[in-house]
Amino acid sequence: DFATPRAILTGHDYEITCATICAELGLVISGSKEGPCLIHSMNGDLLRTLEGPETLEGPENCLRPKLIQASREGHCVIYYENGLFCVFSVNGRLQATMKTDDKIK
Repeated sequence: DFATPRAILTGHDYEITCATICAELGLVISGSKEGPCLIHSMNGDLLRTLEGPETLEGPENCLRPKLIQASREGHCVIYYENGLFCVFSVNGRLQATMKTDDKIK
């Protein structure tokens, strides 16, 4: 038997830099090199776009996601290249932000 993909996820214009799967909620969350992060269903449907805080938008402050983690309670934590942490609900609402100068891996 040959393995076949369950779904093909589309919507990013640039290469994917981070992704996570939340099997409990049936979601795939991914981030690309030049932002934004997208939430897809396991079937491949694009559900939401997660945009960073408006005050940091612009070409000089482009939010480049590096790490993503989702919880079964419906929260998504994204760490951006510029040291910004953002917490989103699965509905796409920005819940909280925090800036750090520490190197996160």
